[in-house]
Amino acid sequence: MYEYTYKSTNTIKSGTIVDIKVKNREVKGVIISTCQEPEFDTNEILNISGFYFSSKQIKLAKFISAYYICSLGDAFGIMTPYESSSQNELDSETRFLVKQGMTEGSHSEQLRHSEQLRHSEQLRHSEQLRHSELDSESSLKLSQKQENALAFLKQHKVSLLFGDTGSGKTEIYMKYFEDILALNKRGILLMPEISLTPQMGIRLQKHFGDKVVMYHSKLTPKQKREALVKIRSAEAKIVAGPRSTLFLPIKDLGLIVVDEEHDDSYKSSSRPRYNARDLAIYMGKIHNIAVVLGSATPSLGSFVKFPYVRLKGGFFNSHREFIYEKSAERLSPLVLNSLKTTLDKKEQSIVFIPTRANFKHLICQNCGHHYECVFCSIGMSIHNKSNALKCHYCNYTQAIPQVCLKCAGNSLVSSRLGTAEAVKNIKEEFVDAQVEQFDRDIITTSTKLKKALKRFNDKETDILIGTQMLSKGHDYHGVTLAVVLGMDNMLYMSHYNSREKALSSLLQIAGRSGRKKSAKVLVQSFNEDFFNTYIDNYEEFLEEEKEYRKKLYPPYKKLCRVLFSHKNGAKAREAMEIMQNKLLSFNEIEIVGYGKCAIERISNKYRFEILLRADKSTELIKAIKISKVDLAEVDMDPIEFG
Repeated sequence: MYEYTYKSTNTIKSGTIVDIKVKNREVKGVIISTCQEPEFDTNEILNISGFYFSSKQIKLAKFISAYYICSLGDAFGIMTPYESSSQNELDSETRFLVKQGMTEGSHSEQLRHSEQLRHSEQLRHSEQLRHSELDSESSLKLSQKQENALAFLKQHKVSLLFGDTGSGKTEIYMKYFEDILALNKRGILLMPEISLTPQMGIRLQKHFGDKVVMYHSKLTPKQKREALVKIRSAEAKIVAGPRSTLFLPIKDLGLIVVDEEHDDSYKSSSRPRYNARDLAIYMGKIHNIAVVLGSATPSLGSFVKFPYVRLKGGFFNSHREFIYEKSAERLSPLVLNSLKTTLDKKEQSIVFIPTRANFKHLICQNCGHHYECVFCSIGMSIHNKSNALKCHYCNYTQAIPQVCLKCAGNSLVSSRLGTAEAVKNIKEEFVDAQVEQFDRDIITTSTKLKKALKRFNDKETDILIGTQMLSKGHDYHGVTLAVVLGMDNMLYMSHYNSREKALSSLLQIAGRSGRKKSAKVLVQSFNEDFFNTYIDNYEEFLEEEKEYRKKLYPPYKKLCRVLFSHKNGAKAREAMEIMQNKLLSFNEIEIVGYGKCAIERISNKYRFEILLRADKSTELIKAIKISKVDLAEVDMDPIEFG
């Protein structure tokens, strides 16, 4: 988005969305500020809409644009505007927004006075509200440990609830929301993925009734419209959903909770490449409200930066036994025997495999030919059900070859077990068992997710086999066996935080078992010593990891990845080299590396990258803004390096 100057005979408030013409095209624009009429000719604003961005949304958009180095249009593009009943009915904060050529003066005084009156009124009525509107919710009782944890959270603007799986973090969130609602404020509950919303939604709606609105991308257009009506009218008191929930038009915000704050899903993989957890913290500053981060396996960054309260143990008295098998990822006799024992006892199992499809790679044993996507330099995944090789990056699909396309040999083999192949093999092994696949290939809608979880919790499904979706906070009541494959693949990834990701994943998956009965967690890994050292003490791991990261990696250093892609590889490389040479003049930043991306080509575009490191983000931002070239795509605080 570019900034242009237009004229209008109407007085238009900052943040208002209008219709304008740009190069004979009618487009939407946002009024950022007013100015004196320039000497050059300007076009008229065509239409003033009834939608607007509040002053706080404008401030957030400007921060996103500056920090993540994207256009202001990109930043506004992820936000949902407020709607006024008339074109002049904007919120009080937007009315008094300071514009160019104006001074704060009396406007600021009016705002302060208004805020004081509103706060006094809230305090006066909070007790009354607690005993009337919230009578049904007051049944929520916390343990003394939970009460102490809640008191700690209320003492800090940003804090971390470091609670073991099953320790009652959700109950603490709900009690905090109760108190916020009693002050006539509203709350946001962020969850990392849509896969978390069904069960959390049921718990929230059972407790708060129709005061809760779940908002996410899987809603139908009609459901979205209905949800937005409730949000804009303030009928919705708690809005829950994934990262996009943060940008909804919610007035009188009083609390933001970021559940499973460690999860990578909070990071956007497209422009603007923001992290919703970090933006939630910034929003807390804008609104002057509390932000609670919660996790059983918190990120090292949050553990280091914010005060935390430790909540150990849980409501479940059952025991988990960890068993390690020195094996590459496969359905070994030990795995199959463990599944059989569990089936014989009429109990349930979950099997975690990091790879979708039947297998990850197809290779010819005669000539070594490796089947890659024609548009991406990445191995094609094998989907036997559809008789296809599929690229999980660009979705290119081709039929599975019967002979090698290079040497015409018939010795094609597959490697790295995937979920679909595991389901097929386990069904063949246990013909009477009900086995289900639980990944993005199968769970494509919210309805399918709810039905799959219901079947499993109703014990219609015996074995659930899936990817990371298995670990996303679902409450499985009857799991007594958790099989975890592929941990070494995660541990050996060339990321500075691979140890953290692998250990966190294992703990999250293990936490889905042993809720009501004692359980076994069978882990295939050659690194038993590492996992076993920290499996019962994640806090000790974080303390040790701090020493490993100091002077090199986040949270002690800031990283930025700059990507260059083009169908012409020479142009992408040239752009990288031009920007790299410009960056050499900045002594405050370090060029860690540059060259081809690990996956050189995606969607038929060649990719190059520069990885930068600095003590402060301001140093990176300054250098990048001065050195940036047209093809550069900036990823501040990257989590992917592949």
